[in-house]
Amino acid sequence: MFIPEPILTSPQSGTAEAMAAQAAEVAGLLKTLAHPARLMLVCTLIEGEHSVGALEAALGLRQPSLSQQLNVLREARIVETRRDGKQIFYRLTGEKAAQLVAALHGIFCAEPATA
Repeated sequence: MFIPEPILTSPQSGTAEAMAAQAAEVAGLLKTLAHPARLMLVCTLIEGEHSVGALEAALGLRQPSLSQQLNVLREARIVETRRDGKQIFYRLTGEKAAQLVAALHGIFCAEPATA
């Protein structure tokens, strides 16, 4: 059984200021991922790099909305881009975001075990 490392430092192992800073970081990440389109994007990108066109087709998002949400993720340093000719490819760079989405996937999306 996987036991994740604690996200926040306990009061015994750090100062209240350090814990507050960590809480702010976690809250910011959760706020960024709280939008359904951004969460769908990160869930798709956890599988690997995708072009903008592939993301648009896979998620059914219109290009203007897709670009807006990808920009939010890029500014939060959760994703980064790579250009190949005229195509732009996105991939996850935020390890904490990837771990969080993997945990959420395990809780909400995993197939129930059959007996």
